[in-house]
Amino acid sequence: MDPIGQIIKDELIAQERSVAWFSRKIHLDRSNVYRLFQKNSIDTDLLRRISQVLRRDFFALYSEELVEELSKTP
Repeated sequence: MDPIGQIIKDELIAQERSVAWFSRKIHLDRSNVYRLFQKNSIDTDLLRRISQVLRRDFFALYSEELVEELSKTP
């Protein structure tokens, strides 16, 4: 799985939303949003806010990966 920050950035681009719009919606400075795009993990409360704003369940990505890992474990 790509880093979560990259996945969020890709979703923002797919929705044709600006970083300025996104930063206002999630209450972060634009500079912090750009840092967010570089992260491999983020706080769950922030991920919840992002999921609500972009209307995509980013938690499901982790759940799917975990289910795959657990199915491989004897």
